[in-house]
Amino acid sequence: MDGEISADELKALLDDEDVRVVDIRPRAAFERGHIPDSENIPFSELPQSVDRLDGADRVVTVCPHGQASQQAARLVQSYEGLDEDARVESLASGITGWDGEVVADENDEGPDTESPTESPF
Repeated sequence: MDGEISADELKALLDDEDVRVVDIRPRAAFERGHIPDSENIPFSELPQSVDRLDGADRVVTVCPHGQASQQAARLVQSYEGLDEDARVESLASGITGWDGEVVADENDEGPDTESPTESPF
């Protein structure tokens, strides 16, 4: 693992670089709200699904608070299908510290995420 990345650093990467954002939360949490263009690979499925990241140059793992994503980043970094010089980082603050755009899946029938009193996380 190459360390942690701040939400501001990730925002800048999303604008300029090819980065794979891997949200490791359960599908229901991901569907309620996630970083645009991120992909969902729940932590419990990561060991058998890490091959989906073949050839990635940069991967940022995301969880609720930035703790489980550190473990996920270490697992991804150990994967042999990743380029030797690929960067793998964890979002330090987790999704709860993300103040950028958040999108919800259209098929989500969960609580109204537009409500200021309810959090999508």
